[in-house]
Amino acid sequence: MAISRKTFPALAAGLALACMAAAPARAQTVTQPTLEKIKASGKVVLGVRETSPPMAYALGANEKYVGYHVELCERVLKEIAPDAKLEYMAVTAQNTLPLVQNGTLDMGCGPTTNNTARQQQVAFAVTTYVSEVRMAVRKGSDLQSIKQLGGRTIAASTGTTAVQLLRKQERALGAPIKTILGKDHHESFMLLESGRADAFVLDDNLLAGMIANSKDPSAYRIVGEPLGAEPIALLFRKDDPGFKVAVDGVLTRLMQSGEMEKIYTKWFVNPIPPKNVSLNLPLGTTLRQLFATPNDKPLETYQQ
Repeated sequence: MAISRKTFPALAAGLALACMAAAPARAQTVTQPTLEKIKASGKVVLGVRETSPPMAYALGANEKYVGYHVELCERVLKEIAPDAKLEYMAVTAQNTLPLVQNGTLDMGCGPTTNNTARQQQVAFAVTTYVSEVRMAVRKGSDLQSIKQLGGRTIAASTGTTAVQLLRKQERALGAPIKTILGKDHHESFMLLESGRADAFVLDDNLLAGMIANSKDPSAYRIVGEPLGAEPIALLFRKDDPGFKVAVDGVLTRLMQSGEMEKIYTKWFVNPIPPKNVSLNLPLGTTLRQLFATPNDKPLETYQQ
C-alpha cells in the first residue's frame, strides 16, 4: 500500500518534525529485532523516493514505486520475509534517517550516501551503487568545470551531501557560491529548468534520470569533473546485526551470481519508464569491483 501523494506532503511535514524531535529518545526504545517485528506485524514498511529515478520513483497515477533500489529492496524481502506485505512510504533525503531510527521505516530504499556521520544513526547494507556528484546545466551554458562555480547560483536538494560538497568547493575557490535548496530533486530541477539556477548539483545517476524524464531531454547536459564519489546503499535500523547479515547475504548472492549486474543494466542501460529513455550509464569499474568483493565502507574511505 502506498501513502497517497495528495495527502503525503502535510503528513510528511508533521511526521518528519515529530520524528526528528523524538528520534533519539524513541530510537532507544525500539529493541525488537526487525525480522521479529516484521513477522509479528505481517508487513514491511519501505521508505521510497517519489522523484529519484532510476533509484526510486513513483510511476503513474496508481503511485507504483519502481527503480533500482526499490527492486533490490523487494528482492531482499522476498527472500528474508516472503510472507510479509510490502508497504511503501514516500520519504525525502531529510526525513529518511529519523524515520528509520524510530522504527517507522523498516528499510530505506532511496539513494542514500553511506558516511561515518550517518553510521552513528543507522546501519547500511553493502554498497550497491557508487555515484559521482556532478552538475547538470542547460544546453548552451558556459559552465564546464566546478572551478567556474564561484559567483554562480546553484541548485541542490535539501538533505543531500551535494550541499556539503558545494560548501567545501566554495572554500576551495575562495569565492561565494549562491546555493538554492529545493525540497526534493523535482523542485531542484525546476530551478534549473526555469533559469533560476545556473546548474543543479547531484549524483550523476539521478541527474541522468531527471533529464531523461524532463520535457526536453536534449535541453540539458551533465558536465564538469566530479565533486566526489559516494557509496550508495540500502539502510535500516542500527544495532540489529541479524537483520544486516540477512540483507547483506541476499545482496552478496545477487552480486556473485551475476544477477545484480542484470538488475543494474535494466535500470541504467535499458530504456526505463515512463518515457522509455535510456540513461546510458553502463556498469563502471569501481562498482564492478564492489560486486566482486562487496563491502559497506563509508564515503570517507573514498576520499583517502
